[in-house]
Amino acid sequence: MDIEQEKRHEPEYMTPIYRMAVTQFDQAADQLKLDPNVRKRLVVPKRAIMVSVPIRMDDSHIEVFHGYRVHHDNTLGPSKGGIRYHPDVNLGEVCALAMWMTWKCALMGLPFGGAKGGISCDPNAFSRNELQRLTRRYTAEIIQFIGPDVDVPAPDVGTNEQVMAWMMDTYSQFKGYSIPEIVTGKPIVIGGSLGRIEATGRGVVYCIMEAFNHLGTRPEGKKIVVQGFGNVGSNVAKVLHQEGCQIIAVSDVRSGVYNSKGLDIPALLQYLSHSRFIEGFPGGEPITNRALLELPCDVLVPAALSGQITEENAGRISCTILAEAANGPTTPAADLILQDRGIFLIPDILANAGGVTVSYFEWVQDLQNFFWKEKEINEKLREIMSSAFNAVLTLAQEEKVNMRMAALMLAIRKIASAKLARGVFP
Repeated sequence: MDIEQEKRHEPEYMTPIYRMAVTQFDQAADQLKLDPNVRKRLVVPKRAIMVSVPIRMDDSHIEVFHGYRVHHDNTLGPSKGGIRYHPDVNLGEVCALAMWMTWKCALMGLPFGGAKGGISCDPNAFSRNELQRLTRRYTAEIIQFIGPDVDVPAPDVGTNEQVMAWMMDTYSQFKGYSIPEIVTGKPIVIGGSLGRIEATGRGVVYCIMEAFNHLGTRPEGKKIVVQGFGNVGSNVAKVLHQEGCQIIAVSDVRSGVYNSKGLDIPALLQYLSHSRFIEGFPGGEPITNRALLELPCDVLVPAALSGQITEENAGRISCTILAEAANGPTTPAADLILQDRGIFLIPDILANAGGVTVSYFEWVQDLQNFFWKEKEINEKLREIMSSAFNAVLTLAQEEKVNMRMAALMLAIRKIASAKLARGVFP
């Protein structure tokens, strides 16, 4: 079969980002000498649904959007994963993100499999009423696909606790009673968890602190660069600033700001409370996302979208620690370059797992109708993140592989063992 024939026979989700996820899996599977039967199963999603989402816009005309929900694996328990509203959402991206969620949950020791969903749209272009109609119709379209014991959605890029509240209410209306455990990341007043909004950012910081400890240094005065200043990036910057680090540059979808002496993060957060974008903040000079990634710093935190560090710019990345707060920000080709240059990597399935970990706490609290204090949640999160970091570091040193490979190996080994124990039906 020639290359063109192979392409024609590829499934429609075989996009560049999915190939990237599969490449990472294949490399770890080779290292593990993974059972070929398990390997065949894990390289494809368990199930996927694509739905049309028609809504009436505020001017009364109808628009139809494309929505997706994918379950990659449910060997360890219900599927778990975010809902993303972004123009670039497609089946391949959602399948890749679901695969990464499987590894992330396994690595953290959570009783979940990986899922992901989303709608191809620009949420910033909607009114509040349009966004609510979009969310409720999407929830109705996938309602047979989700459930507290089946698949538990959460917020992701372009969604937030209000979107989760609408999802929870829509699902509950269909079932006839309140079911807060259907989603996580929702408002506290309807069953959300303390600490959930900051959880992903806090998890990234806990990993960075462990990396400092491993490298024999302390956080005070360390120069930090954060690409992406949404929920995750802003919380990373806020907590690291409190720990004594200098946040020298941050960026959002439009632009960035740089100050070699350190940005005033509380002032920037205050500025953003009445301005949607960083643009115009007086505490530094403008900088592009491209230039920001290449700034000399101690820690670089890509907290935006996938594919930001590539073979083209990896040679110019100038950090000691790369902490992947986003999903898939570094391509496999870039990985090799960064490894050769001795940059210490904290991979995405480890670094940004704080969100799904506290989502698990929220799900458990909702099921039990018993809620924990924020201090207890943060302590549990730190314990789990630190334990996972050190398990990955230990395996990386034993096997002489980088941190990404070690994290994937630990996660895949756990899923493979569970699959072999359960067997194949029928």
